[in-house]
Amino acid sequence: MRGTHSRILTTIVALLALQLGSLVAPAYACGCGAMIPDKAERIGVDREESAVRWDGRTETVVMRFDVHGNARRAAWIMPVPGRADVRLGDPALFDELDRLAEPEQRDRHYFWPREGDWPFDGGYGDGAAAAPPGAGSGVGVVGREHLGPFDVARLTATDPEALGDWLRANGFELPERLTGALRPYVERKWEYVAVRLAPQEQGAMLHGELTPLRIAFPSPELVYPMRLSRLARTPQTLGLRILAEHRMEPRSPIGGDRPEVTFAGRIEQPEGAVADLAGDAPVRLTVLEQRFPHPERIDDDHHLRTVADTPYREVEYTDRLLTVGGGVPVWLLTVGGGLLLAVLFAVRGSRRRSRKAAGVRSPA
Repeated sequence: MRGTHSRILTTIVALLALQLGSLVAPAYACGCGAMIPDKAERIGVDREESAVRWDGRTETVVMRFDVHGNARRAAWIMPVPGRADVRLGDPALFDELDRLAEPEQRDRHYFWPREGDWPFDGGYGDGAAAAPPGAGSGVGVVGREHLGPFDVARLTATDPEALGDWLRANGFELPERLTGALRPYVERKWEYVAVRLAPQEQGAMLHGELTPLRIAFPSPELVYPMRLSRLARTPQTLGLRILAEHRMEPRSPIGGDRPEVTFAGRIEQPEGAVADLAGDAPVRLTVLEQRFPHPERIDDDHHLRTVADTPYREVEYTDRLLTVGGGVPVWLLTVGGGLLLAVLFAVRGSRRRSRKAAGVRSPA
């Protein structure tokens, strides 16, 4: 009995420690930035989606977050290599890109019946089971505006400590460990987009899908900032939809699993939100997925390069029982036909034996 009580007490203590841990470390790395709530509040990013347009001179990143937690406001910090222009993005963009890159659907037939097919389901049918498939020194404010529910500040910084001081003085609770993570960007004279997120309803919590942000900046190469993600304490997943003149892929995995291309193809006539981002001329879309099981191993930003314009589209197979005519299984016709032939051969053999027997008895 004492052992049972001890195990229960240990479990309760562990759960309390886990909860307290989430409160004392409220910063969440997510993709190309860091999400920071107020102290004693929690926020988590369930999903981050990114669409990137690069024309050789300017890079535009559209970000959308799906969040949970009890935070009534939070800050999101993103480093950028040049002076940024920030606007609200079109929520329809991601659905349109997903439709363009959706897998090709094909049927794959099998011969012998499976579970759910006749005679295992009590009637005729074909299977349809899917196959798996600055206030402080060194900081300058270059712009500040309100976009919907967002308070956006665009900053320059030559000292990471000064950047942290300015953010804290303006309501952004920046964890000390994040200040050090920003140092490589300060040394390269990058700028920052600092966004204060707050619901429009007074006292409401940040929850669900947030309005996308569209951030454009000059860049001679396609680069996706990832260094801040090394602060994440859980495995991270990156999903990138890239619109450019050619197919684009990362130069290296930067500490994660090998990036996987799930779609690469030419969009002949962009429309709607896609055309608003990429223009109405033909453009190539590359969709990348990458997992980071150990975020602390991330050692660089993603630098993407042009590769051969080889098209690729995933294929999702639907397994179906092979049938003919009005849905008659081919296996049934084959087995039935074989049985019929066997019966005919048996009858024919029996008749031959009968004739031979009659011929032998006849002379007698």
